[in-house]
Amino acid sequence: MLKVPFIDFAGSTVVHSVGGWVALAGAIILGPRIGKYVNGKAKAIKGHSLTLAALGVFILWFGWFGFNAGSTTAGTDLSIAIIAVTTNLAAAAGALLAMIVSWIRYGKSDVGMSLNGALAGLVSITAGTANVSPLSAVIIGAIGGVIVVFAIELIDKILKVDDPVGAIAVHGVCGAWGTLAVGLFAQEAFGGVNGLFFGGGYLQLIMQATGVVAVF
Repeated sequence: MLKVPFIDFAGSTVVHSVGGWVALAGAIILGPRIGKYVNGKAKAIKGHSLTLAALGVFILWFGWFGFNAGSTTAGTDLSIAIIAVTTNLAAAAGALLAMIVSWIRYGKSDVGMSLNGALAGLVSITAGTANVSPLSAVIIGAIGGVIVVFAIELIDKILKVDDPVGAIAVHGVCGAWGTLAVGLFAQEAFGGVNGLFFGGGYLQLIMQATGVVAVF
C-alpha cells in the first residue's frame, strides 16, 4: 500500500476528468450530429459566434481564481496568492502553446483552439495549483495546451466521437494530465511533498496515476 496522499487540490480529477469521461460516454451514446461525418471523414460544423465563445472562456478564466484559490477555504493563508499566480500562468501558457501548435498544423492560428488551450491550462493546473512553483505551472499549462490540440484531433478524427466543444479533450484528457503532473512537479516548499523531478521518487506519480485510472 502506497503511503503517500493522492493530491487533487481543486479537482483536475474529481471535477474535470469525471466531467470529461461522462461527456465521452454521453457522446458515444448519442452519436454524431447529422452531417458531422461524410464518407468517413470528419467535417467541421462551426459555432455561430466566436465572440461569445471567447467571452465564455474569459468568464471561466476569471471564475477559476475563485475555483482554485477559493479551495484554500482560508483567506488569511498566504498560499492563496501563489495559487492565483500558478492558475493564471498555466492558463496563459496553455493558450499560447495551443495557438502556436494550431498555427504550425493548420497554417494559421485557430481562435477556438487557442481558447481551448486556455481552458486546458486551467484544467491542467487545478490538481497541483497549491503544490507547484510558478515556473512549473507554466510548464504544466504549456504541455496542456499542446495536448489539447492533439487530443481533440484524436477524438474527432480517429475515434470519431463527435465532441462539439472539445470537452472530452479539455476536461478528461487534460484533467488526467494535470493530476499526473503533480507526481512530477510537486515541491515541498509549496505544498509539503516532492514530485519525481524534485527528488520525491516515483511513489507520488504512481499514486496520481492510480487515481486517474480509478476515476476513469
